[in-house]
Order: sequence, then C-alpha cells, then structure tokens
Amino acid sequence: MEPVFADFSTTPAQLSNAVVTHHRCGIAPSHLALGAGGHIKVDFTVDGWKEDEEAVVTVTVLGTGAPMDVLLNGKTLAERLAIPADGGHSDPRDTVLSAPGELLVTGTNILDIRSPEGSDTLLRLRAVTIAPAHAQDQARHALAARAANRSVVAFSAEVRAPGTTAWQPAPRLLLHVDLGESALPSHLSWRTTDGSEAAIGLRADLTGFLGHRRAADGTVTEYRGSLAERWAYPEGTAGARLHRFSTESGNDSAWSPSGELRLLLDDGGASLERVSWTDRRATTASIALSGVSSVGTPAVGQPGAELRDITRTVEDVEASDEFAEWGEVAENLLSKSHNKWLAHEDTAELTFTFTQPAAVAAYRLTSANDCPDRDPRDWKLQGSHDGSHWTTLDTRTGESFRRRHETKEYPVASPAPYARYRLSVDGNNGSDMTQLARTQFLADDTPLPGPTHGATDFTGYRTTLGGDPVGYRGTTVPGPWSDTPGEQEGQEGGEALRKLLAGDLGETARGLDEAARLIGKLAVYLKSS
Repeated sequence: MEPVFADFSTTPAQLSNAVVTHHRCGIAPSHLALGAGGHIKVDFTVDGWKEDEEAVVTVTVLGTGAPMDVLLNGKTLAERLAIPADGGHSDPRDTVLSAPGELLVTGTNILDIRSPEGSDTLLRLRAVTIAPAHAQDQARHALAARAANRSVVAFSAEVRAPGTTAWQPAPRLLLHVDLGESALPSHLSWRTTDGSEAAIGLRADLTGFLGHRRAADGTVTEYRGSLAERWAYPEGTAGARLHRFSTESGNDSAWSPSGELRLLLDDGGASLERVSWTDRRATTASIALSGVSSVGTPAVGQPGAELRDITRTVEDVEASDEFAEWGEVAENLLSKSHNKWLAHEDTAELTFTFTQPAAVAAYRLTSANDCPDRDPRDWKLQGSHDGSHWTTLDTRTGESFRRRHETKEYPVASPAPYARYRLSVDGNNGSDMTQLARTQFLADDTPLPGPTHGATDFTGYRTTLGGDPVGYRGTTVPGPWSDTPGEQEGQEGGEALRKLLAGDLGETARGLDEAARLIGKLAVYLKSS
C-alpha cells in the first residue's frame, strides 16, 4: 500500500496518494478549520489489499476539546471523539485509529472526517495519514521527509512588553538553516550588527515559535510567531539575505571538508553577526560571521575611498506630500531626468525602501529647476529596520544650493545596514513649498579580497549527539544568493564562470587556502567585467 498523507500545515496542502474535498471548512495557514456540520473527504487508492491486513489512521488536530466523527468507506471508526483538554491551545495532538482489513478495498477508498452538527467548537485539522499496521510509520516518515524538504519558513511575528497583555505586530521572521542533513531547527538564537538579540524555540511541526528578544536600545520583549508560508528550497529565498558557505570541521592539526551550510535568518532588522542553533537530530552549532575586508582600505569619507551608487536598489519611495497633478512626484527623485518632486508644505518627509538592507556611506541631493526658496535648508537622514524605530545618521542645518540642478554630497559618519531611509526636511529657504530634483545613495565599494592567509567568513564550533565539540569554519560561496559583493548588472556572459567557481568551491576545496584562491579568481573576473 502506498503511503497516504494530507498535510494541511501549509497552503496549498501537501498530499501523497490523496485527493481531498471539503465542505464548511476554512483554510488557515497551519490547518483546516471545520465548523459544525463541516467535513473533509480523503480519496486514496489501495493496490492488492488483503482482508486479513489492518491499517492505521492517524488524525492530527490543533488544540483540544473539538469532537469529530471518522468514517472509512462509510463505516464508523470513531464517533464524537474529542481529545482531552490537557494540551495547549495550538499544540498538535494525534488520534490513532485501527481500521480492520475488511473495511478497505482494492482500488478507491474514502476516509471521511466530520465535525458533528451542533458542535460549538472548531475542529482544526493539521494532518491525516493512512498506512498498513505492519508499517504504520511509513506514511508519517514520508510526511516528515516532505516537511523537511520544505525548509524555508516564514513566520508572522509579534512582541509583547513584560507585564502587559497586548501583543504588537513585528516584522516577519524568515529562516532556513541547512547543513545538508535535512534536519529542521528546534532552537535558534542570534545577534545582529546593531546589537539586537533574540532566542526562540520552534514547534516540532514548525507551525510557530516562542522566545524573547532584546532590541538595540535594550528594550526586552516576549517574542512569538505563527507559520505564514513554507517552501522547498530555493523557493522563498529570492531577494533574501541568504548565505552559502563551503565549510570545514576539525582542529588546528586536521581540517576536512564538511559540506555546504545554507543560512537565512532575517528578522526585519540588521544583518546577522552571530547565530547558534540545535536541530532535530540534536546537532548543535554556533558561528560568528566576520566581514572580510581588504587591509588598508581607506575609510569612508577619507581621500581614496571608493563609493558606489546604490540608488537603483531602492524599490519604493513615499512622500508626505507630492504634486501629482503636474507629475512632480517622489518617484522622480530616483531618475536621471530633470523632473522633480514638489510638496505643498515647508516641511516634508521622504521614505526610501531598499530591496535589502544597505549601509549608506554618503548621499547626494540635487536642487530643482526653479525657486531657490523651495530648496531644503535643514534636514535629518534617518535609518530604520522596521519603519517604526528610526536612528538619526546625519543632521544638516543652514544648507544652501548656489545654482539650479547643483548636486551636493554629504557623508554619513557611521554607516550601518538599514532597510529604510528617511529624509526629514525640517525647513526650507522661506517658501511654503519644498522641492528636490534628485536623491542618490552611495555605499563603500570595498572589493573582495584576493588570496589571504586563511581568512574565513565564519568561525565557530559544532557538536553531534553524544560527540565532542569540533571546530567549524566556512568561506562564502559568492553569487546572487548571498550578501557578498560582486554580482553586477550586465554580467550575464560570466554566468558559466560563476557557476563553475561555485561548484569548484563546494566540491573540491580541500582547505581554506584553496577556497580563498577560488574567491580571488572570482573577484578578479568580476572586477574586470
């Protein structure tokens, strides 16, 4: 008998040897909700079935207390069966039922799960599996394997201050941790470059998490999340801050390749600085990421520093006001034309959202075509991870433009990666309107290093169940999947080389010296393209 499972923890449901129809059901991100009189029917096929065999039906529900009827080919397996109310509101609970062999037939069979008429409690179905009794774990293992493949997970998150009752929305949490062993994480803790920290425990079925976090300003909150979406890698990673590393395990005297590590952990804030985790196989790892930079690179704002225009990575700009009737809107600030942005107020705000967090090292403002009294005079540039909490990066007062369409550049003293930037104009040169022709953002264009003396992109340790800790280190595999600089527009002709080098790095690197050599080759190629 082919394993049968229906997993409703994601949308769409994951099915094997099953077709599901439903009536009076609501589709939630992590379950099906059956109201009174609602039901699902699972059609499945059995080949060569014998009447002296027995099958096992497992129904997984969320929460407690909701009655259900279970029928197989019209024969009752359970009637008004309710799980005892001794679990949490969202804990998955299994009901295991025996199905005598004579109830099954070779060919098409129908399993019917119903919420009885008159029930005042929602029946929340998480999963259903059917398997022969002699191999009752077969379907569960198949379901678990399918779930492990869907290892890119997004959670809707909330935070709550200690001593309060109201939960507040927080940026979504997107994660994917894979050491090549298809083992999902059970615990995670991390710190980001702005000093924020968080630690969470994940439900066994990844339908949610619970933990705590400390913001960069020291504010401590409870932290929880519920499953929003789930994908099989690489789905769900487009545009995300995904790291891929070629890794080694060992110690000073003996290092050996240990496969590839894929790491994606984005809480809507700054970039990762360090992360620790334990997976379902009880493997524990902790790593600290290091930003490899060239020795002697000039500091931002110092003579010789190279800045790169990253304005093209702004995906959206919003203004507190704009003159839409004449087409003088905020979007014009991102173009090279002489169109402008005009606001009907002497103070204004412009919010720029980047495709991914960027460390702005300097910015440029270009005056518009007329009316110098509309030029900004006093303003602040601020950065934010979530659009709610802002950090002031640069403040200007008494500024002036000497001519029309003049571009002036302003350095940022302490660049740090932010997903959003806000230009708050606090005053202009006397008009009741404010205008600009163009806004540009620049980042420090530090090149990838050439061969170095064993430089790594993370260092740490890992421990397997019952084993001793060993050293763990890795080197980034450059490419469009990572934060590593070097992927430029117009380099489609070099795609074959990039793939070749990435493949060499993952398959044949026998030490970090070799990995550094390959990265150096890639850096030279990309710089010359």
